[in-house]
Amino acid sequence: MKVLIVKTSSMGDVIHTFPAIEDARRARPDISFDWCVEEAFAGIVALHPAIQTIHSVAIRRWRRKLLEPGTWREVIGLRRALRDCRYDLVLDGQGLLKSALVARLAAAPIAGFDRSSAREPSATLFYDHRYPVPRGLHAIERTRRLFGLALGYEPDLSRLDSGIAPPAGRSILVGEKTAFLLHGTSREDKKWPVADWIETARLLVDKGMTPVTTWSNDREQAAAEAIAGAVSQTVVVARSPLAEIAAVIGGSALVIGADTGLTHLASAFGLPTVAIFLATEPGLTGPRGPFSSTLLAPPGKRMTPAEVIAEAERLVERQTLDQAGGR
Repeated sequence: MKVLIVKTSSMGDVIHTFPAIEDARRARPDISFDWCVEEAFAGIVALHPAIQTIHSVAIRRWRRKLLEPGTWREVIGLRRALRDCRYDLVLDGQGLLKSALVARLAAAPIAGFDRSSAREPSATLFYDHRYPVPRGLHAIERTRRLFGLALGYEPDLSRLDSGIAPPAGRSILVGEKTAFLLHGTSREDKKWPVADWIETARLLVDKGMTPVTTWSNDREQAAAEAIAGAVSQTVVVARSPLAEIAAVIGGSALVIGADTGLTHLASAFGLPTVAIFLATEPGLTGPRGPFSSTLLAPPGKRMTPAEVIAEAERLVERQTLDQAGGR
């Protein structure tokens, strides 16, 4: 059976789908999976060994250039590539009108959430098979249940495995314990103050760790350089391709991050990961992993660096004990 997964964005949503693929690999080894995803996240999808062909879309860019001939050439090329693959089923794991329209391009039966479960009920008009999955569940569990219903198995929700590992890449600091600080986010209200990141970096150095951070735009660069300027031991990784940043994150001993896709990635790698949520509720979309934890700032109060470091130490200790028990 040949199945196309359609989940085009965002990075966190893509990562949340990996445990469902692991369920399917165990329950239905006869199935092969391809994926249709936004071009910016194709490198993240490529981390999963079960994905054979990745079809890139550029919906965000296409919307800005809807009337240009080049846009329609790309859309027609995508439709041709999807139809040439002759899928037995398309699984729309996103439940949006845009993902449903992409799924239609494949000219194959489409499965997805039912009207009461989809994020945009209008998307279900394009589905051939519709399945009820409670909206109050975490996004990871919702996707796992959807895959199980569509592909005919019961997922084992007692276990959680993303199936991905960090890509190979050179180590930033050989022999050093590194703590990656992911301060950049897409929204201003999600950002922890730079002063708190600086204090966190100081506390890490006091504990014998080397802070590492990076940036992807001018504002994030200014924040990264401010941290390094205040704490000289901080290593700043220049803006790099996503696969290279993923490799550096994967080689870290600890990750502390804001509500951003790379924090989800660290958690999926199984790293001790502290996620700092300031403006969003993590209950349904927060990072999930064997050694991850989400700290939610109380209403009207701040999250202190001391609290974050204390939680980080707890996670690192738990990982150490788990690894010792495994031996």
